[in-house]
Amino acid sequence: MLDKRKFYINGAWVSPAKTNDCNVINPATEEVCAVISLGDKADTDAAVLGASAAFDSWSETPHAERLELLKNLYSEYKKRSADMALAISMEMGAPIDLASTAQFGSGLGHIKGFIKAFENYEAESAPWPDSPNERLIREPIGVCGMITPWNWPMNQVTLKVVPALAVGCTVVLKPSEIAPLSSYIFAEIVDAAGFPKGVFNLVNGDGPGVGSQLSSHPDVDMISFTGSTRAGRLITIAAAETVKRVTLELGGKGANIIFADADEKAVKRGVMQCFGNTGQSCNSPTRMLVERSYYDEAVEIAAATADAMQVGDPSQNGRHMGPVVSKAQYDKIQGLIEIGMAEGRLVAGGLGRPENMNRGYFVRPTVIADVTNDMTIAREEVFGPVLTMIPFDTEAEAIKIANDTVYGLTNYIQTQDPAKAGRVARKLRSGMVRVNGLDAKQAAPFGGYKQSGNGREGGIWGLEDFTELKHSTGLSD
Repeated sequence: MLDKRKFYINGAWVSPAKTNDCNVINPATEEVCAVISLGDKADTDAAVLGASAAFDSWSETPHAERLELLKNLYSEYKKRSADMALAISMEMGAPIDLASTAQFGSGLGHIKGFIKAFENYEAESAPWPDSPNERLIREPIGVCGMITPWNWPMNQVTLKVVPALAVGCTVVLKPSEIAPLSSYIFAEIVDAAGFPKGVFNLVNGDGPGVGSQLSSHPDVDMISFTGSTRAGRLITIAAAETVKRVTLELGGKGANIIFADADEKAVKRGVMQCFGNTGQSCNSPTRMLVERSYYDEAVEIAAATADAMQVGDPSQNGRHMGPVVSKAQYDKIQGLIEIGMAEGRLVAGGLGRPENMNRGYFVRPTVIADVTNDMTIAREEVFGPVLTMIPFDTEAEAIKIANDTVYGLTNYIQTQDPAKAGRVARKLRSGMVRVNGLDAKQAAPFGGYKQSGNGREGGIWGLEDFTELKHSTGLSD
């Protein structure tokens, strides 16, 4: 069992102010794999104090020096690929091949993307030729509290920490207490990269503890949170007392609109995307909307794809699906599957673990057909390998169903008609739209509408999220 009780505060690994051990459970075995400490207010205060003390000098550090440290971070991160993949697989159940590629690789890609964006980043500009003494100045907002989830640990840590450090902010990170081991390694990476003390700090804790303390702390200038919409509301309320900036990346209930002229792999591709990372992605296409003339065939394809999906030990190589992250998550998913079975027609999967499994939080890949958009299973975010299928008759109806949700993160379109794809994409109320399986190739803005949150992560937008915009007159070069 790993002992990871210490926190990284002001450039050193320190013991917690009070003993408050928390076990980290391997979701594949239901056994304790590590122990961490949950921070006390004294630990949070110490981390914020360190970040505050470091802010003035770090914010004034030249662009070239900060860029060089980001490049060091990239190099050190690459060195820890095996350690990071093992930690992610152990803490949240990602199959080791997925942990080694997409999970580890998302962090690597974001660091690289922010380096590229920061190389050409200009904090000061004179945008009006007829008024050369006016300036727009982007300054680091200050001390940033960051609260990250368990489902894509390094994806979210790097999307927050790296741009904040780049523009001159200092950071206190609280990773998920369910999956903290990868962030522990990330803190070691930051230390090895040579960042000054106090610039980056890590305190483990839970939402009601360290999470709430950061959200309400008078010396924290900004909170960046990724997680559930429910938690996002609570964080926003806690932050309101000090009127700090809050950026939120929250839940989703993405629609995958499959028109009758979609390519032959569209349904299978949609099912696999829904079940990716065991369905534990906020941008999963969990509502499959199918044009009625193709609906019956699509249901058969989806059911066959789910039935063929392998579920297995995440420590083993292969393209199988691992467990969900915790007993609480398993129980929630089972409850929603039961509701879905009563509301719609079960065509694959169902309740309980897959056959021949008697432990671990493994869920059967499940497809529920003949769903209407007012059903619970179509409205609540399951965050597990559960796909709902809804028929539609017209393009307008598909758009209406897709937009009829409190969420607005990612929607998907499958059609071979470019004009139709363009019409529908522009009418979908979501921060992202993916057409015919094409994902982003650039450092694109990630974020959503409505109760999927606010703000955008990634690329130049991610850098600007951590800045204040100042307008000044009477300046010269």
